Amino acid sequence: MGNQIIISISREYGSEGHTIAKQIAKDLGLPFYDRNMLDEIAKEKGLEPLANLILLQKMTVSPLEEAENYINPEKEVSTEEDALNGAKDILAESVSDNADFRTHIRELTMKHGQLLSAAKDPEAESVYEMYYEFSESLSKLAGHRILAISRGEKEKFLTVKIDAPVDRILSYLDRKLITAPSAPTAAVLHEVTEDAYNRLIAPAIEREIRSDVFEKAEDGAIRVFGKNLEQLLMQPPIAGQVVLGWDPAFRTGCKLAVVDPTGKVLDTTVIYPTAPQNKVEEAKAVLKKLISKYHITLISLGNGTASRESEQVIVELLKEIPVKVQYIIVNEAGASVYSASKLATEEFPQFDVGQRSAASMARRLQDPLAELVKIDPKSIGVGQYQHDMNQKKLSEALGGVVEDCVNRVGVDLNTASASLLEYISGISKAVAKNIVAYREENGRFETRNQLLKVAKLGPKAYEQCAGFLRINDGKNPLDATGVHPESYAAAKTLLERLGYTTEDVKERRLDGISKKISNYKKLAEELGVGEITLQDIVKELEKPARDPREDMPKPILRSDVLEMKDLKPGMILKGTVRNVIDFGAFVDIGVHQDGLVHISQMSDRFIKHPLEVVSVGDIVEVKVLDVDLKKQRIALTMKING
Repeated sequence: MGNQIIISISREYGSEGHTIAKQIAKDLGLPFYDRNMLDEIAKEKGLEPLANLILLQKMTVSPLEEAENYINPEKEVSTEEDALNGAKDILAESVSDNADFRTHIRELTMKHGQLLSAAKDPEAESVYEMYYEFSESLSKLAGHRILAISRGEKEKFLTVKIDAPVDRILSYLDRKLITAPSAPTAAVLHEVTEDAYNRLIAPAIEREIRSDVFEKAEDGAIRVFGKNLEQLLMQPPIAGQVVLGWDPAFRTGCKLAVVDPTGKVLDTTVIYPTAPQNKVEEAKAVLKKLISKYHITLISLGNGTASRESEQVIVELLKEIPVKVQYIIVNEAGASVYSASKLATEEFPQFDVGQRSAASMARRLQDPLAELVKIDPKSIGVGQYQHDMNQKKLSEALGGVVEDCVNRVGVDLNTASASLLEYISGISKAVAKNIVAYREENGRFETRNQLLKVAKLGPKAYEQCAGFLRINDGKNPLDATGVHPESYAAAKTLLERLGYTTEDVKERRLDGISKKISNYKKLAEELGVGEITLQDIVKELEKPARDPREDMPKPILRSDVLEMKDLKPGMILKGTVRNVIDFGAFVDIGVHQDGLVHISQMSDRFIKHPLEVVSVGDIVEVKVLDVDLKKQRIALTMKING
């Protein structure tokens, strides 16, 4: 090659080798050649006729002999080998560009190919050890495995590749390309198919398939995220109780916040019952005073660091006091994100992050939806591998879930925060702030119509949002229902026909009015509304501002503690589903560590996904299968009678 400088860069999936090579060539002042350019170069050298002759498969001499006719030193075709290789490059490119070939090869690879993963360092300890020597059919590969392997590759623990059915693929290409197996061109065309597949098709197909299976796994995970988030947001509120929010910690102490039934913070303090201070008795004394002073009936304990130790103190305390107080452990995912946010600073400017977090712990019980909307949905902790996802897609999906939940439940116009209001259909962030500002300046809203006086909230936005905003004890009882203002006239006429007034709406005296309507279609026509609209009006009047969360299972309140060492195989317990993943569900059974119900232990019938059986927040009966104290793992089953 004389004094030529040649730098060859190979590339694997996701390496951006093409881009890197171009940049290096530019930086060094060298010409850049992509292997896909070989075809164009060969055509410029006048070798396309030779390629066509080979493809016709009617030569009487060998392709190499025929190639002698195309030697042209001026075009850097010095030998018959140069000419033949150039023709083969043209043919390989042609094979690679055939859409039908690619489609079939992709199908063959998906049907018969395997995903292989191996350890970069077999001695290295990691959570990916089960994938150090792993292979599974692409057609059967579960989404959670794809995401786990992808993360292992990203973190440099794994090498990953697709093992394609090469023999099948080459056989297919040969059948398509070689029409005269006995002709002198057959061997050359076989070389062409091998080159086309190995050099051009295989890398592209691998990239496509890996991108596709990851995207499908990602979409599946996002759907699970969304379902889990929906269930979490739609947990029923625990109304009418004074709650003590408890943010556990060791060195810095446990932050406490007392919150009244309306969500107002009455008191905050810090106690040190955990290591290194271990001031248990002093902490109990503080707790007894708070319980007595504010008539606390419920303790909401975060499940973070020092939760287990705090729980022990709570249980001891509950045995020492004469009044009935219960506790519940809540998932504190996202609490630290909220407590350090601008929103939390505006809401509690006088509190530190610990106090804000404790207040959030309490409010999560009183109204989970209103509190959790303050947190970025991705930070709530309802899935796996969220940081590996397309963040824009994940945010949009989860934001849609939050919006749907908020609109289903509706919000109290006179108490809702700006962060809650902005999820209402038709209300932007700016308008949500303007609503709160208008309320603070002019006092509570008495009618929905007042919304039209809010800055930047025009008729169009009003039309979209009004039906989801409630005004309790306002001038018009219909404002407390889900009936839209544009249907008020129809609703009033309906009430008159049935012998009721809007006062009956306020006093909730309309139960059973649906039975008084025999012909919805006819009545809808008379009232000038659609039949579906009429059904919605009747539904709302029967149960005004009915909260759909009432149908959700109530959380389990506890008064005693269970330790892992207390668990024995065969024990039957009630628990709360905390998280649902592709291969099972994690259930809180009252010990610090959630137990896993594997998908195979959920039902006697075959199920494709755990969500067919359980959702986040469900109360389920489980039986202990196994307890591994060393690894802190609990195996559970829902097949109680099995």
